[in-house]
Amino acid sequence: MTTTPQAARRASPRTRRPATPTAPDPAAGLLPRTEPVRLLNPDGTLLPARADYPEPPVEALREMYRRMVVGRRFDAQATALTKQGRLAVYPSSRGQEACQVGGVLALRDDDWVFPTYRESMALTARGIDPVEVLTLLRGDWHCGYDPAQRRTAPQCTPLATQCVHAAGLAYGESYQGRDTVALVYIGDGATSEGDFHEGVNFAAVFKAPVVYFVQNNRYAISVPLSRQTAAPSLAYKGVGYGVPSEQVDGNDPMAVLAVLTRAVEHARAGKGPFLVEAHTYRMEPHTNADDASRYRDADEVEAWRDRDPLTRLETYLRGRDVLDDAAVAEITEQAETYAAQLRERMNTQPTVDPLSLFDHVYAEPTAQLVEQREQVRAELAAAAEEDA
Repeated sequence: MTTTPQAARRASPRTRRPATPTAPDPAAGLLPRTEPVRLLNPDGTLLPARADYPEPPVEALREMYRRMVVGRRFDAQATALTKQGRLAVYPSSRGQEACQVGGVLALRDDDWVFPTYRESMALTARGIDPVEVLTLLRGDWHCGYDPAQRRTAPQCTPLATQCVHAAGLAYGESYQGRDTVALVYIGDGATSEGDFHEGVNFAAVFKAPVVYFVQNNRYAISVPLSRQTAAPSLAYKGVGYGVPSEQVDGNDPMAVLAVLTRAVEHARAGKGPFLVEAHTYRMEPHTNADDASRYRDADEVEAWRDRDPLTRLETYLRGRDVLDDAAVAEITEQAETYAAQLRERMNTQPTVDPLSLFDHVYAEPTAQLVEQREQVRAELAAAAEEDA
């Protein structure tokens, strides 16, 4: 049989054209796992070890448990203070203790935290005086603590604005040769805001060492997640900016600490920002002024009660014989003492100078601010004369 030149070329490997090289996957190393990272089952039993997220040291987990217990008691006490008229408003973070404490424990003391209004528990876990934390919610000062001293930005009420602030600070720290990391707490609703996208994009372009930590607690006030995004998960929002992302079971304290530790290490190593989405649930209403029964039913809340992060971690630590009844009782007593001291101090009516409203607004007061201060001063003087 005669072989045609064309057939011979097809048969000979030396005459074949080289295969077209495969283009690199632009999402390689950026996409989160398809399922949230989990190291502990809801019943507190340990899942098989994984190389990408090793188990944190047991000492760190025990300290995490202690801070979560104290944090939950603080949260309950702060909620009670609103009912007593001692606080104007309080956004509870009950159910999100693993996220609140895990974010703090993943950082060094000289790193920065950029909180939302819901991060009161995280700030107390960072060691900030609880009365100073609640001062803003009490309504008698700009910010109860010194942000520069505490390396903690003021609690942010406008959604997502702290995303831009953190990117700028982290870039400035990096520019000056420091390996400071900024961790930004944000909620699921904040990912729909322009400042979130601008902050993440800036941090990605300039490789600012920022960890964007999204606590997806299912509701932005009364708006469910399904009305916020059509993405498979909020973690995928980082991919469009070239930011590696991960999703984690936010009610698994071990997994939260492991994932955030890796994210912080990534940022500190000069590799740029990292985005983490924690799947968790807000057990209480949005604030004490909210009626959550209008938009979610009791069965949903009860289902999440079975995923309690505190119970999950306590069960695991008891199984490792590093926590027993005596230790739990001691930590519970610490939490009660903490709450009692807070209650006593908050029941003392603060002495307020109305003119202090104008302090610390600008380094150099503007002409308008000076004029407004003088108007208030005149009104106070007139009122004092009438009372005399």
